[in-house]
Amino acid sequence: MRLPEDTRKFLYETGDIARFSMRFFQEAFHPRYEVREFFHQCYVIGYQSLPLVALTAFIMGFVLTMQLRPSLVIYGVESMIPSMVGIAIVREIGPVITALIFAGKIGSSIGAELGSMKVTEQIDAMEVSGTNPFKYLVVTRTMAATLMLPVLIILGDAISLYGSYLGVNIWDTTTLTLFFTQVFEFLTYIDLVPAFTKSFFFGFAVGIIGCYKGYHSEKGTEGVGSSANSAVVVSSVLIFVIDLLAVQISDLF
Repeated sequence: MRLPEDTRKFLYETGDIARFSMRFFQEAFHPRYEVREFFHQCYVIGYQSLPLVALTAFIMGFVLTMQLRPSLVIYGVESMIPSMVGIAIVREIGPVITALIFAGKIGSSIGAELGSMKVTEQIDAMEVSGTNPFKYLVVTRTMAATLMLPVLIILGDAISLYGSYLGVNIWDTTTLTLFFTQVFEFLTYIDLVPAFTKSFFFGFAVGIIGCYKGYHSEKGTEGVGSSANSAVVVSSVLIFVIDLLAVQISDLF
């Protein structure tokens, strides 16, 4: 039986992405290392993404507190707001929302940048000149995304909890020390470690998909836009898939 066209296209692309990822691991640990470009990408991907992540995280923590308080007041347990917000943000909401924001900004940026280089034949020119474009363009960006997203998630969680602290103080009065004491009182090992570990996989997914889409861009300027768009869509879906798998694995322990 012949598979539908969309199904075959999906399977072919999945195989291509798998081969692309295997090539990344082969190139990443083989000299020569592009250290200078790697640190530049860490600055671009990490530091320049911080303002957007910080703003989103602050609003997320503040709004979550506003939404939770009326329901908890009904049952007389508004004192549990710091603990509930802390668990929700650290374990699930913080990593996933930050990763999605990261995918929208960095995934599209990488896809568009490498796509424009592909259609203008700059990648071919690098190969002719003796430079390894895969190592210089793909390895550095993917490694930077993999390492920078966990840092952004940690900072985003802290800023989000501070936003929650300000939200609590609109109706009540509590100190910052007491607020964070209540937050960490109910956080356990199983909350922190899986959330931190899966953030590396989120970053890798965003980086490798953005590079793959840009590196295989076609059809001129139209292909560049398509690469940027599909990089965001595919990496966002992968984030949810990875999160689903991480939840299932963490529930085993």
